[in-house]
Amino acid sequence: MKFWRRDARLDDDAVRATWQCVSLLLDYPADDIGSVMEVVPRLPARLRAPLEEFLAHRAATGLEELRADYVETFDTRRRGNLFLTYFVHGDTRQRGMALLRFQETFQAAGVDLDPGELPDHLCVVLEFAATVDLESGRNLLLDHRAGFEVLRLHLRNTGSPWGPLLDAVAETLPQLAGDEQDAVRRLVAAGPPKEEVGLTPYGTPAFDAKLMERTAAGAVDLPMPTVRGA
Repeated sequence: MKFWRRDARLDDDAVRATWQCVSLLLDYPADDIGSVMEVVPRLPARLRAPLEEFLAHRAATGLEELRADYVETFDTRRRGNLFLTYFVHGDTRQRGMALLRFQETFQAAGVDLDPGELPDHLCVVLEFAATVDLESGRNLLLDHRAGFEVLRLHLRNTGSPWGPLLDAVAETLPQLAGDEQDAVRRLVAAGPPKEEVGLTPYGTPAFDAKLMERTAAGAVDLPMPTVRGA
């Protein structure tokens, strides 16, 4: 067994490359991942190994089977979804406000997402950090580190083949501090909060910062992940 020091410094190019690869592999399985196959062999060993573990599983699994497993893993379980704000805020009004920060960060960097795409999706955040603004993307991820770790722990405990992808990202992040470990334990024990709010879904034309200011006591009903690529 090999051990790597988490605090060993990684250069930004290695982090960007790793996060871009993970953003592609963690999304709904596509036919062509040739670009990933070219990049992974050039990564440092501590980042390359978990990606190669997933790629070996992918190579041994039919695409339709992989897609069915993906839907079962990420689109049907509350603890297995890829939306970072959901773990802390669930379907509550606070999640709508948290999403505004993601949206404003992207807009400040000159990025406009598709109207139906939520900005806290882990693949979106990783791609943004890898290709547009590493520091801003890293800050978004670190601010929601507890949720990320809950997802990583869930994938590990269920033996998911996608678990190593989050392990690769974790290798690029600082080790968890004591209070962060406590936050992860609390989230694991409690699960995402629930609140039936029934207001405008995020991603519709009616959702914007002015609306949120006018309805400070109101909430935004945010959907759970839907099946992509159907």
